Amino acid sequence: MANLREISRRMSSIKSTMQITRTMEMISTARIRKALDRAEQAEPYKDAITRMLANVASAGFDASQPLLAKHAEEKHVVFILVASDRGLAGAFNVGPQREVEREIDRLQKKGVESSVITCGRKPTEYFSHRKTVPVMSFVGISSEPNMDEADRIASYVMEGYEKGEIDRVVLVYWHAKNRVEQTQVTEQLLPISKEQLMMPNKPRTSEALSTIEGHEYTDFEFDPSAEEVLGQLLPAYFRTVIFHALLDSAAAEHGARRRAMQSATDNAKEVLGNLSRTYNRERQGAITTELTEIIGGASALEDN
Repeated sequence: MANLREISRRMSSIKSTMQITRTMEMISTARIRKALDRAEQAEPYKDAITRMLANVASAGFDASQPLLAKHAEEKHVVFILVASDRGLAGAFNVGPQREVEREIDRLQKKGVESSVITCGRKPTEYFSHRKTVPVMSFVGISSEPNMDEADRIASYVMEGYEKGEIDRVVLVYWHAKNRVEQTQVTEQLLPISKEQLMMPNKPRTSEALSTIEGHEYTDFEFDPSAEEVLGQLLPAYFRTVIFHALLDSAAAEHGARRRAMQSATDNAKEVLGNLSRTYNRERQGAITTELTEIIGGASALEDN
C-alpha cells in the first residue's frame, strides 16, 4: 500500500502542476493577440521612416556624419539583448543569452572589449551572475515596453558611437512571425552602410543582404540639404527600430510561453496516464494478494 500512496501523491502533484501550466497557456493565448496587434500597429511607422530614410540617403548620403562614419578599428562592441522578465518560455531567454555570451567570448579572444544592454530580468540576472554587469538594464516591463526605454537605449549607443567609445552595435531579439512561430533575429544597428539605408525592406536575419535589391529615389528636392535631413532622421530611425524590436519581442514572448506551457501540459497528461495505469496494476495486484490471503486463511480454518 505504501507504493500506492506514493503513486497517488505523485498523481496529485502532477495534476496541480498541469492546472498551473494550462492556466499559463490560457493567459499567454489571451495576451498574444494584444501584443501582436501592438507590434503590427507600430510596423507602418517603422516602414515609413525606413522608406523616408532610403529616399534621403539616395539623394544625400554623407559618410562623414558621426552615425554613418565607419570606425577604422573595432575596439568596443555593444550588444542590445531583448528577452523576458520571466522564465517558463522554452528557449526564449536561453538562446539569445548564449549567442551573445559566445560572441563576447569570441571578441575577448581577439582583444575586443564588449558590453551588453539587457532588456528583461532573466538576461540581466544571467550576465550579472557571470560577472558581466550590463551597462544598462531594464526589468519589469518586458511584456509592456515603452518608448522611454527605446529612447534611453538609442541615446546611449548613438552618443557612444559619435564619441568613438562604441564601434559596433548589435541588436538580438525574437521576432514573432505569428501566434505560433518565433524567429531569433541578430541585427547590426551600427555602423550602417548606404546600401543598408537604401533597403526599405531589410532582411530579418538569415537572409543575405545581397539578395535584397537596393532602391534609389532621386525625384526629391530637399530644403535644407539632404545631408542635413538625413542627420535629423537617423536618431528617430534608430529609436523606432529599437522600440519595434521591444514590441516584437513582447509578442514573441507570449507565443513562446504559450507553446512551452502547451507542451508541458501535454507531457503532464502523458505522465499522468502512465502513472494511472501503474496505479491500477498495483491496486489490482494488492487486491489479488488480499483475496489470496483471505481464501488461504479460510481454507486453513476449514482444515482445522
